[in-house]
Amino acid sequence: MQVLKHIFEQNRRWADKIKESDPDFFLKLSKQQNPEYLWIGCSDSRVPSNQIVGMLPGEIFVHRNIANLVVSSDLNCLSVIQYAVEALKVKHIIVSGHYGCGGVKAAMENKEHGLIDNWLKHIKDVYRAHKAEVDRLRDDTEKFNAMCELNVVEQVANVCNTAVVRNAWKSGQELAVHGWIYSIENGTLKDLDVCVTGLDEIPGQG
Repeated sequence: MQVLKHIFEQNRRWADKIKESDPDFFLKLSKQQNPEYLWIGCSDSRVPSNQIVGMLPGEIFVHRNIANLVVSSDLNCLSVIQYAVEALKVKHIIVSGHYGCGGVKAAMENKEHGLIDNWLKHIKDVYRAHKAEVDRLRDDTEKFNAMCELNVVEQVANVCNTAVVRNAWKSGQELAVHGWIYSIENGTLKDLDVCVTGLDEIPGQG
C-alpha cells in the first residue's frame, strides 16, 4: 500500500508554520466557519483559490469544477451556492475562470473527448451565443482568451439566475456576484467588470 508519507510530512510542516504565528488558529477555526466569500473556480491544479487571493483556511468557501461552470442541473454546485448564501450568509460570490482553460479549449475543438463532452456542451452553448463576436477575432489565441472571459460572464449570469440568489436579493440580503479571470502565466487576477448586486443588474436582462 502506498501511504504517500511525503504529503503527511508536508502537512505537518504547514500546520506547524501556521501555529507558530497563531497558536490557537486551528482551535478557533474548528469552532466556526464564517467566510464572506464563495469562490466558484476551475478544477485546474494550477489555480488554487486560497493561495492566489492570499487567504487562510476559513476565509473563503470554495466550489470547483472543470471550466468553472454553473449549470442548472448540477445539484452539487447549486447545493454549495445554497449553503453559502443561506447558511453562511456570504456577501460575495466570485466566479473565476482562467486563461488557458483546458475545458474551454476542448469545447472549442471539433472532435470527441468522451464522457466529458456532456459537460463541455455547456461551453459550446456559450460559443453559440457569442459566435459572431468570437469569430470576428482573427488570432486563435485571442479567440481562446475571449472564450475564457465570455464563459465567466455567462456563469455569472447563471449564478444570478439561480433561485437561491434571486430569493436572497428579493429578501434584501446583501450579496454581490463578481466575474474575474486569472492568468497562470503571471499569477494575477483581472476583474472583468461584471459585478451584479440585484435582480435589475443581471446580464442579459432589463
